[in-house]
Amino acid sequence: MIELDWLMLGWGALAGALSGALFFAGLAWGMRLALRAGQPTGVLLISGGLRIAALLGAGWLVLGLGTTALAGFVLTFLVVRTGVLAFARRPATKEAATWN
Repeated sequence: MIELDWLMLGWGALAGALSGALFFAGLAWGMRLALRAGQPTGVLLISGGLRIAALLGAGWLVLGLGTTALAGFVLTFLVVRTGVLAFARRPATKEAATWN
């Protein structure tokens, strides 16, 4: 039977949840800044580069804990991603038509 280190899986999951939340919060912030900027390409490149570098760094640190922690990190990041996409794709609320 395969032995699973639940503590390391939990630490990896915690790190994945925090990284996912920060990654997508940074994405939202970068998009808001880019939509207000006259030249959004620079803002998007910097935002994307920083977010990718931070996520890779966090994954590298978690990998130091072991592959079980990395599995928890990746799986939880994907769960957070799915939740964020479900939240972002929800239908817009319909407002009552105004009569003039």
